Amino acid sequence: MENYFNYFTEIEECYQRCRGTRTLLSPLDWALIESWKEADYPLAAILLGIERSFEKFKARQRKYRMVNSLAYCSQEVLRAAEEFQTGGGPPSGTARVVEAPFKTEEILAYLRRNAAVLEEACRLAREKGQPAVAEDLAAAAKELGGVAAQENEKPAPDLEELENQMAALEEKLTASLTRASAVQLLAQFRREVERGLAPHRRKMTGPQIESLERQFLKKRLFEHYRVPRLSLFYL
Repeated sequence: MENYFNYFTEIEECYQRCRGTRTLLSPLDWALIESWKEADYPLAAILLGIERSFEKFKARQRKYRMVNSLAYCSQEVLRAAEEFQTGGGPPSGTARVVEAPFKTEEILAYLRRNAAVLEEACRLAREKGQPAVAEDLAAAAKELGGVAAQENEKPAPDLEELENQMAALEEKLTASLTRASAVQLLAQFRREVERGLAPHRRKMTGPQIESLERQFLKKRLFEHYRVPRLSLFYL
């Protein structure tokens, strides 16, 4: 997948521009973008799908409703991504690839800052009587500090390898937080995603829904335990 480290920002700005407002994306919308990233949808395909969705919406005769969720665009985004896969997207070289807009020092600061936030989340978990979670958070903070030390010794960071490390560490933390969470809390998060998905479920495929549910649960777990997102996409 292209190194689109402004992936989220460009999608948000495209959606807001097409909608004509600066409305904030919902937690479900952010989880949907995560699911597109996880599926390796090209940024150019997503932007094209969003634009097509609004073109069709504006062409409708009855416009008494607003587009209130990025999920409204999911069908056209999927169609555009499939076109790109089969060579039906823009000719080679026309897609805009954006270089990482940060320096080595910024990456190191980001890693160290996240390590500090993980240590604070560890402290809170101990206070709440969750020693297993605290131990996993402490281990993640230590690992992140080690990665920062290694990157500091390199002439230049390998962004793809670093992103793979961050993704693996996020998955370990997701598994830990899921195991430690009460059934009632997990059920609450699933009800939230069900409410958000209800108007758009028929427009999505089974794999899309499954990925979206997984990303939403991950997002809410990290928020609940005050765990930072580690991916470089959040730098």
